[in-house]
Amino acid sequence: MTTVADQLIEVLIQAGVRRIYGVVGDSLNPVVDAIRRSGGSAKGGIDWVHVRNEEAGAFAAAAEAQLTGRLAVCAGSCGPGNLHLLQGLYDAHRSGAPVLAIASHIPAAQIGTGFFQETHPERLFAECSHYCELVSQPEQMPRIARIAVQNAVGRRGGAVIVLPGDVAHENAVRPTGTSGILGTPPAILPADSDVEALVERIERAEKVMIMAGAGCRDAHDEVIQLAELIGAPVGHSLRGKEFIQYDNPFDVGMSGLLGYGACYDAMHAADLVLLLGTDFPYDNFLPQAHTVQVDVDPARMGRRTALEFGVLGDVGATIRAVLPRLRRKENRAFLHEMLHKHERSLQRVVDAYTNNVERHVPIHPEYAADILDEEAAADAVFTVDTGMCNVWSARYVTPNGRRRLLGSFVHGSMANALPHAIGAQAADRDRQVIAMAGDGGLAMLMGELLTLKTHALPVKVVVFNNSSLGMVKLEMLVDGLPEYGTDHDKVDFAAIARGAGIHARRVENPGDVRDAVKELLAHDGPALLDVVTDPNALSIPPNITAAQVKGFALAVSRTVLSGGVGKMLQLAKSNLRNVPRL
Repeated sequence: MTTVADQLIEVLIQAGVRRIYGVVGDSLNPVVDAIRRSGGSAKGGIDWVHVRNEEAGAFAAAAEAQLTGRLAVCAGSCGPGNLHLLQGLYDAHRSGAPVLAIASHIPAAQIGTGFFQETHPERLFAECSHYCELVSQPEQMPRIARIAVQNAVGRRGGAVIVLPGDVAHENAVRPTGTSGILGTPPAILPADSDVEALVERIERAEKVMIMAGAGCRDAHDEVIQLAELIGAPVGHSLRGKEFIQYDNPFDVGMSGLLGYGACYDAMHAADLVLLLGTDFPYDNFLPQAHTVQVDVDPARMGRRTALEFGVLGDVGATIRAVLPRLRRKENRAFLHEMLHKHERSLQRVVDAYTNNVERHVPIHPEYAADILDEEAAADAVFTVDTGMCNVWSARYVTPNGRRRLLGSFVHGSMANALPHAIGAQAADRDRQVIAMAGDGGLAMLMGELLTLKTHALPVKVVVFNNSSLGMVKLEMLVDGLPEYGTDHDKVDFAAIARGAGIHARRVENPGDVRDAVKELLAHDGPALLDVVTDPNALSIPPNITAAQVKGFALAVSRTVLSGGVGKMLQLAKSNLRNVPRL
């Protein structure tokens, strides 16, 4: 007989799902057994990808969904099991990744009695999903499964099916049938009146600047055409980097705490800023005036900055409608000024990263990131931990239209790089996947190294090992607080990886970095490179406020008074060189 669990798996197979990430256990066992009986992806069924923490499973699903654009699935057993899914599902939901979570539940008759491991997943997951429903009887299947799939795929985010183990084990009541899922969403075309209003504002402005985000994913060529026509410098958000920076002669870098170049200056000197497909959250970096926003989501309009006007529409479709109505701006003074400023801001610090770097111990993390960028494949997938690894990837990973850059860029969770890499590699075993992990992030979900070994996933892990939570240290300093609790024990992650049966190497001499990176990337199978980096290498944003300077000075004085003179001298010396460069 077909069980409710069988029906769920069959609906997922019809939706194109080929693997589910999770940890087996009690109430989830009927679902896992249905996966086993499906025969695996080689026979048209589904594979079970055993991870060491359900959180990692949800992160893996999020990365797979972002990389492929298709539905990905994770699962957890009742109570503590599915609670672990929350972090990764939040990441998926806020990133717009179509992920379905199967949250197994205690026996249906026990719900509401304070039973062992009882929680209320339908409440807990509501904030990180478009759809979250409890299946309390077999008659609800397969309808609930299909609705959940449609919500995840159609609305681009999380969906949750809460399924008691005993209900999953019951015989199906209704036929499973067949059903297709929502296809590619159509482009949202702007209203003609909005197009005319946008054209009028662009024509009127003398200095136009474009700030591009992830919404420009399929509109690279259109954005470049628009920039050329109106003489606009083009900046980007971190999520927009991989889609807009390459083949872009108008690039002026990135704004925000991780930013570099002339993006901030161009935005604040412009007469008109065009926010194209970006929900850039840091309002203190936005000019708060003379801004027009183009987005497919009306809820995003004006929530970061005051707008002159908002255009509801797909970025590519909007630009295609605008281009024929615009006259070419012959005055290129603003564009040239910003491009020269951008070039000077990058060139000013080139020497700091090229002179004597092979003798600098500990290793400059920027130097290691630069070499990794040079040696990585042209279509590599980079997954990056939140924190300083975000900085190094934002400034040193070079996009080309084929590479991908994945991270917890909206949710901002620690420990995402390794589990994201698991999902990216499971989706495509032949593609080079590189996890740029901080030692703090890797330590948090280090058990997933065992997942690489178990499934022979050829992920390459590069650990930027500074024995410190570098971004937190910087946050404390600019707030006027002496660093505290940010440094931790020195750990040989290469030794730990070797103990898990993974090829690994540790590098402390900068002269060995390139050879070690080549060895890592050439290895046939999972591998880890532990790079011991300078703990005092901190990110300096492109725009430093007076409050930040005051806070840093206050932190220095407090540290000196507490006896930390030597450390502060080291920190000051390191940060004299740590202005961004590509």
